[in-house]
Amino acid sequence: MPDLVVLDINMPNMNGFQVCEQLKSSDRTRDIPVIFISARDEVLDKVQAFAVGGVDYITKPFQIAEVLARVENQLTLRRLQRQLQEQNERLKQEINSRIIAETLLQEANEKLGRLVNLDGLTQLANRRCFDEYLEQEWQRLARERLPLSLIMCDIDFFKNYNDTYGHVAGDDCLRKVSLLIKQSVNRPADLVARYGGEEFVLVLPNTDIEGSIAIAEVIRQGLQELAIPHEDSAVSQLVTLSMGVTSLVPVTDSHPSVLLTAADYALYRAKELGRNQTYQIG
Repeated sequence: MPDLVVLDINMPNMNGFQVCEQLKSSDRTRDIPVIFISARDEVLDKVQAFAVGGVDYITKPFQIAEVLARVENQLTLRRLQRQLQEQNERLKQEINSRIIAETLLQEANEKLGRLVNLDGLTQLANRRCFDEYLEQEWQRLARERLPLSLIMCDIDFFKNYNDTYGHVAGDDCLRKVSLLIKQSVNRPADLVARYGGEEFVLVLPNTDIEGSIAIAEVIRQGLQELAIPHEDSAVSQLVTLSMGVTSLVPVTDSHPSVLLTAADYALYRAKELGRNQTYQIG
């Protein structure tokens, strides 16, 4: 059996979503990780990819180095899962003390859990972790009738940056920007995730639109002070961000995709209006 499957959505006879569903319906193949690669960049396509069991979604055109890093991360997870299964079998045979067995299993599961939820390049929460956390906070804040905000960030002209400075410098830029964004929030409930490529997203529970705009401004000023050169940007000589901000009070009979779609559209408007700016909805 393969260690990993890479699928395009558009294929003859049946699409990638259908193939993934068939893989996940079989006991023999359901644990094989599936990565989608597609030119389709709509939010609903990405949501469906994860809904049918995909572990990652890469949009075309893509950077080979990033694809290899994501594949390697999933293969590492796969190896750890197999190691964990083998370890469990050995523990059943060799360890008589229940306390020792539970301790070893807990440590292995915690290590695996951390890897499952982290983006390999930036060490931020990954898309899977983001999706689960957004759903969790949506339900919680719907019960408490408190606001939930999202900030979507996109590095302006990042493809040009990679073309000018190379992919190694591009990866370093992603790490610097991700660290800056992570340091802009300090509440335990706030989550910063890599949404894909050069896109990042912040989940801000119990934060209204004014609070979200303030955080976006902290990020913008921090990036300006960081002063990462970007000679091939059309809006600045430094690396800049376009940001879309939105906020609402969740309701139980709705879905968090409403908030995600609004944030994505706000980001689109920020780009359409010239980039290097924040656009708000809500």
